Amino acid sequence: MSAQASGRRKVAVVGVALSDCGRVDEATPYALHAQAARRALADSGLDRSVIDGFASAGLGTLAPIGVAEYMGLKPTWVDSTSVGGSTWEVMAAHAADAIAAGHANAVLLVYGSTARADIKAGRRTGNLSFGARGPLQFEVPYGHTLIAKYAMAARRHMHQYGTTPEQLASVAVQARANAAANPEAMFRDPITVDDVLSGPVIADPFTKLHCCIRSDGGAAVLLAAEEYVRDCRTDPVWILGTGEHVSHTTMSEWADFTVSPAAVSGRLAFERAGVRPDEIDFAEIYDAFTYMTLVTLEDLGFCAKGEGGPFVDAGKGRLLVSGELPVNTDGGGLSAQHPGMRGLFLLVEAVRQLRGEVAEERQVRRPDGGLPQLAVASGTGGWFCSSGTVVLGRG
Repeated sequence: MSAQASGRRKVAVVGVALSDCGRVDEATPYALHAQAARRALADSGLDRSVIDGFASAGLGTLAPIGVAEYMGLKPTWVDSTSVGGSTWEVMAAHAADAIAAGHANAVLLVYGSTARADIKAGRRTGNLSFGARGPLQFEVPYGHTLIAKYAMAARRHMHQYGTTPEQLASVAVQARANAAANPEAMFRDPITVDDVLSGPVIADPFTKLHCCIRSDGGAAVLLAAEEYVRDCRTDPVWILGTGEHVSHTTMSEWADFTVSPAAVSGRLAFERAGVRPDEIDFAEIYDAFTYMTLVTLEDLGFCAKGEGGPFVDAGKGRLLVSGELPVNTDGGGLSAQHPGMRGLFLLVEAVRQLRGEVAEERQVRRPDGGLPQLAVASGTGGWFCSSGTVVLGRG
């Protein structure tokens, strides 16, 4: 049933932006939130008075109230869902539902973090654990760091399906190649599979370049009901379908280390959008570690379970902007920026690509030379604890 026939409004992304990113030593997280929000509003061409919904997580004692106050907003619809890196895809789903139902007209999603600058200045240290309360108390004594949990899952995939270190390294190599044409990317120099494999081991099988970078930065996305589109500066990108799923928090409750929660959120998003994975032109996937990209591609249906290794092999170049399935076209968290919960950056890049706004050397093109029509953004939170997937389209 169409949105009009069901009485539900269509929902579009009408504004996207990043704050200053990379190395930002002289800004607060609040300032990065506000900078990204102002830029996204300017991108939309709408007046700030239309914003009646606000979503934010990760900053302040009462997120998102403190951030809304800082930006002078008094929303009548709010969301502070916090499920790690997938927070922003889940929030986008909630916002789209609220707008479609008439509970809000325009919802601003915003994030900002000075994760890198804070460590450099000694304001915080790198965290090895998310805490030792609740169910996690049964794992912390064994030394399971966040990175180690991802590494354990990667090792299981390698054992079960024969996935190789070289194939995992291929993900980082292609992400860096995509970043090379992105002036907003933090690291742009090319790397090879040997470069990845020869680096210092962080958590076996991950070396340093298997892991995301640490940066500063913020992002903002403005969603609005269909009747506001005619007043916007840019063409709309429509929210076609969404899905969300939570899997586990303790590793002992994760039934299969080779299956991520994207297997559920992706299926729901594609079903609700009425499209198939083979119709998608490109994908933006949360990549705190190389294994995340590989297993998410499997779970979204771009290749069969266990075939992710050969699928991402650097020799095939599938993940490149010019490849068969461009993935993380901005360079991703492995090369572009990763200031913490990076899921909102996936949506910004997806929208920019669908609009055809990026430089030609990194613009995704269909085989006929036209602009992409369909994209998927899939965020992952915790240690494969949660997933949010959003299918977006033009026209």
